[in-house]
Amino acid sequence: MAKERSGPKIVVIGGGTGLSTMLRGLKRCAEDITAVVTVADDGGGSGMLRQDLGMPPPGDVRNCIQALANTEPTMERLLAYRFTEGVLKGQSFGNLFLAALNGMSDTFDEAVRKMSEVLAITGRVLPVTNESVYLAADFDDGTEVLGESLIAEFKKGTDKRIARVRLVPEHPKALPEVISAIDAADMIVLGPGSLYTSIMPNLLTDGVAEAVARSDAFRVYVLNIMTQDGETEGYTASDHIEAVFSNSGKMLFDWCLANCAAIPAELREKYGREGAEPVVVDAQEVSKLGVGLIYAPVAAWGAGYVRHDPDALARELLRAYREKSHTRVYE
Repeated sequence: MAKERSGPKIVVIGGGTGLSTMLRGLKRCAEDITAVVTVADDGGGSGMLRQDLGMPPPGDVRNCIQALANTEPTMERLLAYRFTEGVLKGQSFGNLFLAALNGMSDTFDEAVRKMSEVLAITGRVLPVTNESVYLAADFDDGTEVLGESLIAEFKKGTDKRIARVRLVPEHPKALPEVISAIDAADMIVLGPGSLYTSIMPNLLTDGVAEAVARSDAFRVYVLNIMTQDGETEGYTASDHIEAVFSNSGKMLFDWCLANCAAIPAELREKYGREGAEPVVVDAQEVSKLGVGLIYAPVAAWGAGYVRHDPDALARELLRAYREKSHTRVYE
């Protein structure tokens, strides 16, 4: 896909694999991209560095930098390399690289900026806050769970539902650059990614939801293709949207982009054994929430996983921006 030399100012908000996948497609057709990334992770290699070094978790931020990087294949493999033994077992070189830069910097966002410069990324990556925050979930049975890495594990195998999520401490200040980017955006994209643990922590950071709510940009939510075991079992499209609106207290987008490509039966069966299924798009309920639906074939699969196709997703987002940014036609 040929890169356009000009285009909309795009702000994407989220974290995890979904966001970095989308960024790989966007960088091939746009240049003015700002990724606003969660820093609430407390598990895996990121959680270890957070605990050992007292720094924000680097993993989601590093994935986004890597997705936007313009590097040689060897550097790409180096950043993704994970040690297989010793005290560094399971840790990625990219995380350690960012941790080293953090040790050389006054703030985490400064370290992120330095890594972005070294890798000559398209656009920029911003941690949503420099503060140390943890994610907590309140379940419908009154149970409270603290820690992003524990929420899904606690919910798995039960019929509990997440009533709301919150940050601890509450209302951490967003980076001023985050708010400025949202205010200047022509298009704001939420997701794709884990509803409660990748998207919501950004929106619960002080100032972010307010900035998105007041924006007159083209605001779109990229619906996950599959439900997620431990977070959104049984959720329809309207359930996802309602969760964003109720947890943030704001109507944060006007459009929802949903996949319409059929998922192969063997993959549906595989995901079904793991408690996941394609998200049902309940169009009437979505329209009741004041959100327009955009259907597009944006799914891809391989190695046993269903993901968004980065190029197809980028193409459809930009098409939607050009064709629908000033309309209210429900599909």
